[in-house]
Amino acid sequence: MRAYLATSIGVACTAALVLPLSIPPGAVAAPQAATSRSTAPQTTAVPGSTQSLPLSDLASRRSPGAAPERGLARRGVSPFSLLGVVWDDADAELHGSVQVRTRELGTHDWSDWQRLETHSQEHGADLGTKERDSGTVRGATDPLWVGGSDGVEIRVRATERLDESGPSRSLLPQGLRLELVDPGKEPPVPTGTTAGSPAAGSPVAVPPAGGSPAGGSPAAGERVPAAAMTAEDAASSAVNAEFAELGATEITAQSKAETEADLAEAAESDQSAARRPYIGPRPRIITRRGWGADERLREKQFGYTKTVKAAFVHHSGTGNNYSCRQSPSVLRGIYRYHVKSSGWRDLGYNFAIDKCGNIYEGRAGGVARPVQGAHTLGFNKNSMGIAVLGTYSGSNPRAAATTAVARLTAWKLGLHGINPRGKVRLTSGGSNKYKKGARVRLNAISGHRDGFVTDCPGARLYRKLGTTRTSSARYQGR
Repeated sequence: MRAYLATSIGVACTAALVLPLSIPPGAVAAPQAATSRSTAPQTTAVPGSTQSLPLSDLASRRSPGAAPERGLARRGVSPFSLLGVVWDDADAELHGSVQVRTRELGTHDWSDWQRLETHSQEHGADLGTKERDSGTVRGATDPLWVGGSDGVEIRVRATERLDESGPSRSLLPQGLRLELVDPGKEPPVPTGTTAGSPAAGSPVAVPPAGGSPAGGSPAAGERVPAAAMTAEDAASSAVNAEFAELGATEITAQSKAETEADLAEAAESDQSAARRPYIGPRPRIITRRGWGADERLREKQFGYTKTVKAAFVHHSGTGNNYSCRQSPSVLRGIYRYHVKSSGWRDLGYNFAIDKCGNIYEGRAGGVARPVQGAHTLGFNKNSMGIAVLGTYSGSNPRAAATTAVARLTAWKLGLHGINPRGKVRLTSGGSNKYKKGARVRLNAISGHRDGFVTDCPGARLYRKLGTTRTSSARYQGR
């Protein structure tokens, strides 16, 4: 298993970084799985669905001359757990406010009005890339997790703006639609796992979402039989074959000594390796199979950049009203919203971390490989995006979550020879903070707002990044 470092991602060291199978920036690679498995029985992945409801003009609710307002009156709908608003033109901004309230599933209880973050352009693929220019990408708000619901009411109000000629009313984007996402039912908790809150810094055991042919869920880390996997499932799993068997629901943790031993063995074939590189212990990572990703939703091919110089930390903006047992469902909801509603090729983030410190594989392509995500507009090349599930503008992240960020970055940046406390230079692909082509010096662990004018990852999480850099470097042995 140690041979993976010499054949898939290369050896990171202070003298050189060797990537034998590195792929040119922006390149797309075919799924790496045996196509002979395509004749195996095809089982249904974790179910899910999306309701797309066009928003109507709420003329009867506004006074003459008021700014435009669209929405939907209170109504019952099919069950859903996550929602967001999308519109036709990805380059158009929604200058206004979006408020929703929902009815708890099977009750008469309606929530208070909740506000959605409307400025979400800072997330997504870089301008001029194949993914951004695919013709499928739409404008979108951040998604909001509301839990099991079967009723909704929404209002979208344009913001009154001023220009040189006096007051003017901003027009709302065309094609406004409310997206109601059902991520699928919660899987049963396998024997021996728990769903309670762990001690700070200790991830909770999360039940894998991929069910077995008999309908039960495999125990954490158990391999799913190949016969139960689609060709897309096998491709997504095969790129992590150096860490876990095909169909595994998690990649188990390694000690620092074990991780370093793998690197040392790989370095034996690299004559330029002057000394053992700094790297943190490999953390436990729940695979896409583990959180129940329906691999048929995403684009089949994988996209790679050249290397990983920096990690951008985000918050998902989905709110904090979820339990750690629900984390796989939250992630499936975001995944479906990114692909089916927003028109992206896959989940935008490379990794996600819940408030209990569980780490999840994000965009498909291999946890150790330089997979190009769609998370930080202008800086998706040579970086990775980590989303902490929740909203941290006014709430503090748990210690377990920030510890997981430190552990993950210590390992992943270590594979590419990066000091988490150091600075790196990235070339901007164009953002509202740095023009295209600008060479920017950033922290190796940066917040989203360092590359784009945005609140993300929230003020409370952003304040933790200094300590996170120090902890990450310590895990690397610096």
